[in-house]
Amino acid sequence: MTGAGKRRLLLLCLMPALIQINNGCAKVRFNPAMLEKQSPGDSNVDLSAFEEMQQLPGTYRVEVVLNNRRQETRDVTFFQQDDGEGKQTLQPCLSADLLANYGVNVARYPLLQQENGCADLSQIADARARLDVNTQQLILSFPQAELNHSARDAVPSTRWDEGISALLLNYRFSGAHSEALQAHRRNNDSQFLSLQPGVNLGAWRLRNYSTWSRNRQSDAKWDRLYTRAQRGIIPLQAQLTLGESTSPTDIYDSVSFRGVQLASDDDMLPDSLRGYAPIVRGIARSHAQVNVYQNGNIIYQTYVAPGAFAISDIYPTGSSGDLYVTIRETDGSEQQLVVPFASVPVLQREGHIKYSLTGGQYRNSRNNTTNKMFIQGTGIVGLPQAFTLYSGTQQAENYHSLVAGVGRNFGQIGALSLDATIARSKLADRQGTQRGHVWRLRYGKNFIGTGTNLALAGFRYATKDYYSLDEVLDSYEDGESAIWERRRQRAELSLTQNLWAGAGSLTVSAVNESFWDNDRRVRSMNIGYNNSWRGISINLNYSYNRNTQLGYSGKKSGREEQIMALSLNMPLSDEGNNTWANYQLNSTRHGSSSQSVGLNGTLLDDKNLSWSVRQGYTNRNGGSLGSADIDYRGGYGQADAGYAWDRNSRRLNYGISGALVAHHDGITLSQPLGETVALVKSPGIGGASVENQTGVITDFRGYTLVPYVRPYRISELTLDPLTLPDTVELAQTSSQVIPTRGAVVRADFSGRLGQRALITLTRSNGQPVPFGATVRPEDDNSDYSSIVGSDGEVWLSGLESRGTLLVSWGSDADKQCRASFALPDSGEDMHLLKAICR
Repeated sequence: MTGAGKRRLLLLCLMPALIQINNGCAKVRFNPAMLEKQSPGDSNVDLSAFEEMQQLPGTYRVEVVLNNRRQETRDVTFFQQDDGEGKQTLQPCLSADLLANYGVNVARYPLLQQENGCADLSQIADARARLDVNTQQLILSFPQAELNHSARDAVPSTRWDEGISALLLNYRFSGAHSEALQAHRRNNDSQFLSLQPGVNLGAWRLRNYSTWSRNRQSDAKWDRLYTRAQRGIIPLQAQLTLGESTSPTDIYDSVSFRGVQLASDDDMLPDSLRGYAPIVRGIARSHAQVNVYQNGNIIYQTYVAPGAFAISDIYPTGSSGDLYVTIRETDGSEQQLVVPFASVPVLQREGHIKYSLTGGQYRNSRNNTTNKMFIQGTGIVGLPQAFTLYSGTQQAENYHSLVAGVGRNFGQIGALSLDATIARSKLADRQGTQRGHVWRLRYGKNFIGTGTNLALAGFRYATKDYYSLDEVLDSYEDGESAIWERRRQRAELSLTQNLWAGAGSLTVSAVNESFWDNDRRVRSMNIGYNNSWRGISINLNYSYNRNTQLGYSGKKSGREEQIMALSLNMPLSDEGNNTWANYQLNSTRHGSSSQSVGLNGTLLDDKNLSWSVRQGYTNRNGGSLGSADIDYRGGYGQADAGYAWDRNSRRLNYGISGALVAHHDGITLSQPLGETVALVKSPGIGGASVENQTGVITDFRGYTLVPYVRPYRISELTLDPLTLPDTVELAQTSSQVIPTRGAVVRADFSGRLGQRALITLTRSNGQPVPFGATVRPEDDNSDYSSIVGSDGEVWLSGLESRGTLLVSWGSDADKQCRASFALPDSGEDMHLLKAICR
């Protein structure tokens, strides 16, 4: 309980002795005679505020609620004001600018702002303000006509916080030692390091992404994926990017560039007016290494257990472009599959415009910047009658492209978009100009009655002479392989089906491609079924892949692969479900199969230590297989380790990841950071946990980082009161932040550090200090004070072991005194003592 809450509780306990009820009216009043009996000569203590069941004037930390919508938590100064009927009421001092931030149309009322800086709410008819002491809320009520029209979840841009200046570093280091158990195979050691340093300065965010990799078969290699500066342009609801980045994918495929880009940022819109990275699903036959490539770069690496897996935390280097996945088994064999990268639907709300302008030097698939310049522009506009028009162009020295399309929401039929792209190209190794065009049709429908969500996309390349911008510009680069096959058509399917009650759900994704001048077809499909019953979950997956390839290398895989996987998971503990038992079965079309049983769970109070053990058997060459893994997420970072074995090899893998942020108050370590983060500042309060954040606790100085915060949205961060030290009392346990994209925003928690005591104050004449007197420590420069109860008791926190209290119940010298105190060295959480006020 906060200090303010304890003082209110103390007053409520003492009030009955001081209250008398008048049968002729409902008004409650304090009897001054009670004070006269206790403290002769002190009946003139002003208790009118208590007679009206109000707090005393002053500054209070309250949650502001406007028309039943929470706005923010802040310090508000309250003053007494005549309500016109002879009653004194407690009114807040809110500026007109603050009311405007809450959505009040203050422009209609030029006399609203007073000279003292407070808005005169009486200027607005039926506007009301009330302090609810019990809930610590300021309740504001305004007629709806006096509020600016906005989406129900909109946050005014004036409240967005660009954050503090800071230096950032995200890091991840992983490695593995593999020991071959067969004479013809070699042992191997591999390491992978990713670094994401950054600088925040005002609204600007400077970011870099670099990786280092090494194994026994190849030399160490550094790759710089990008370096860029970015900032939000709030009036345009857009992001300005300078440096190396990728173009948007609403109309064209993503293009890497070094230059400048201005593009709409839909996250600046409220959720009700408007996002996505793909989930990679597959099936591993053994304890496999999974590598994910995009545009020829490895962007993700992890290790998975046998069976179906789903990777949902990929950080793509661009917002589209197929992901090529390699599943490397322990016996050295590989699976390769293609994951289509779905884009944000092209349809826009009526009146909304989405745009992008990009220009600069083209960067090829090896992240090398070329001397080829290009420009790209796209625009999407929402029209009446549920129509959307969109268009775009790409222009370079040897490439010219134009696209135009239309989309419409047909209601029960679904949503449809159709566009055509024409291109004129001149390749480096071919004579003349190639002309081609491609049609694209996209369809989406959510069948509410059947619980079906369907998305289809079809591409028809009318001629084989259609080339994309990157294909043409790559042809001019030394070392680039010739363009040896042309896509003829491509079809994509994504389906999610919720079955009847208790029957689970079904997901299907598929890709089919054909090419000009050859009969090669690429087919990739994944079917999954999921259900749960009394805590037991079942997952059944089927994967089919034929002729899939890593598109940047031209490497073919003509064989057909089919894998079936079954997974069962059952909780073994009732409370908290900290331990699970699981069973997995994998079977391939060629007859090889494996099965395993395992245990996994979480440990520690915050469940931030996870573990798993597994033992199984495979009929492929015979033999057992198994693994043990552990992962710890702490306040200073994350660490993981695993050991796996089978007939062919043994492997030990390990990894550490985390982040550090250097700011005005020092350096703070944390778990890996997302794009937008919050710095919790609670000086001197170490070991406090942030609620709903696994392993996020304040360091010895009282600082920590919340690694993921949504930009342009209200996020409320709360310190768990149960983890606070006994010597700490917070003014509030929650803090609201509204960061912009990429910001490091600060969430301040102020508290009182020190001992707590209930002190009975008496004056030199033996009488208790009058009820309602205020008390504060002499060496405390804050606004902190406590109120004396009926028998001279006062609750105080944040005390030193000894000191002096300043007591006041009026402005005259005879209504003030000082009391010295010394707390006993008893080791108790709270002290009871007496002191004389002179």
